[in-house]
Amino acid sequence: MCVSRCLQCVAVSLVPLAIVCMLSNILLLLPELKIDFLLEGHVTREATWATGLWGSGFLVLLGVRAFMRSSNIRGCCAFRSQMLSQVFLSSVCLLAAGFCCLVSATGLSQGPLCFYNTTSGCTWGVPLQPQPDSYPGYLYNRTLWSGVCLKPRGVVQWNVILFGVMVGASGLQTVLCGANVFNSLLGLILGPGFCHNKVGPVSV
Repeated sequence: MCVSRCLQCVAVSLVPLAIVCMLSNILLLLPELKIDFLLEGHVTREATWATGLWGSGFLVLLGVRAFMRSSNIRGCCAFRSQMLSQVFLSSVCLLAAGFCCLVSATGLSQGPLCFYNTTSGCTWGVPLQPQPDSYPGYLYNRTLWSGVCLKPRGVVQWNVILFGVMVGASGLQTVLCGANVFNSLLGLILGPGFCHNKVGPVSV
């Protein structure tokens, strides 16, 4: 049936995206591939929220497991009951992936936490975050990428690449989960046979 096939296609597409988000978030927690910065609390705030792990990662993979199992459902009532649960699960995945995308975009725009020079000496902070009365942001001025942060080495490029990957992957997850909500609603309303001209709307 069309709905189950669509659920399976979405599930297969979500798995690599979830893995990408999880790996990207883990790497964001390990600048220079060292755990020292994480243990000392010197990791970008949005990375420590770990939305790529629990949001676009764990929760989405739980949804994938349910989407794959839906193809084994037989019977009109059982099918519609399953579609109702799929609407709920798809909505949860949609919110989780959307939240991850929002947090990742915020981390990308604000810039990394790093050790940098100030007029009163070196300190930890977020020196590249956009200021309303100055430059529009470090993303538009690549000369700042290597001249501001002293530690961790290459943290600006590290954050730009990994947060950018998470924005793209979680954004695509959001689109797929949104399509899954619509697909599950169709299955709930029209029943298991609408692809074969056997539409059975819910009787009142």
